[in-house]
Amino acid sequence: MNQHHLTSAYHVEILPPKQETEKLYEDLDRFAQKYKRVMESGYCACITDNAMGNLAFQGTEMIEELHLPALENQVMIHLNTFHTKDDLHRILDACRNSGIRQLLVITGDGSDRLPRLTPSDVGADGVEAVTSVELLRYIDRAYPGDFDLGVAFNPYEPEDHEFAKLDRKIAAGASFAITQPVIERHPVVDRLLAEYPDFPVVVEAWMSKKLSLLSEAVGYEIPQDAAYDPIENLKTLHRNYPRCEVYLSILGFKTQYDLLQHVRN
Repeated sequence: MNQHHLTSAYHVEILPPKQETEKLYEDLDRFAQKYKRVMESGYCACITDNAMGNLAFQGTEMIEELHLPALENQVMIHLNTFHTKDDLHRILDACRNSGIRQLLVITGDGSDRLPRLTPSDVGADGVEAVTSVELLRYIDRAYPGDFDLGVAFNPYEPEDHEFAKLDRKIAAGASFAITQPVIERHPVVDRLLAEYPDFPVVVEAWMSKKLSLLSEAVGYEIPQDAAYDPIENLKTLHRNYPRCEVYLSILGFKTQYDLLQHVRN
């Protein structure tokens, strides 16, 4: 992550097709087109892992089956705790074999349809459930030096609790963090950058015009203006956090993507 940090690259979120889709080939083609576009732009494709608890194809499956390039420092695989141990290793082995180093390790959203790692699967003692901390520690131990391990940082959670959790994640092997979406500026993100000056932080930009969806996603009420312009917010984030790369969630590929090259100008 360190060599990818402090560049002009965007981290672009891409959701793989859901496994229950009724238009599989259309969704596969759409995924491939988005992915290739990100590669051509020199950005980083960030592929989610069963987002919102919805069973979807894995990012590594998409790359392998669609014969997509995994360019150096341009792919990040999200990885959560809702897997069997065998599936976890299949994903990690596929990443290593493809040269994908960047993983975003999160606890994740579950559902009754998804299995979940057990403490014994990852050699974790004294815990009732596997969180991102235990998963980080396991990957760092089982695949030493193979991955750059990222974690989520939520400025909307109780502040001291979130910083204590971040310290545990760093101790478990985390080498960078991605925030939850930020609107213009957030004092907790400012504290994060001040107190962890050598720890790479990627600031997330909410690219949907609907802030109500953001409130639902983070679980906290986000103050809503009468109008929200995602592109203007992105420009503001660049001004307020010039040292940070930016993660783009719910990016409009048809309406917003071509504007990205002009945002910093």
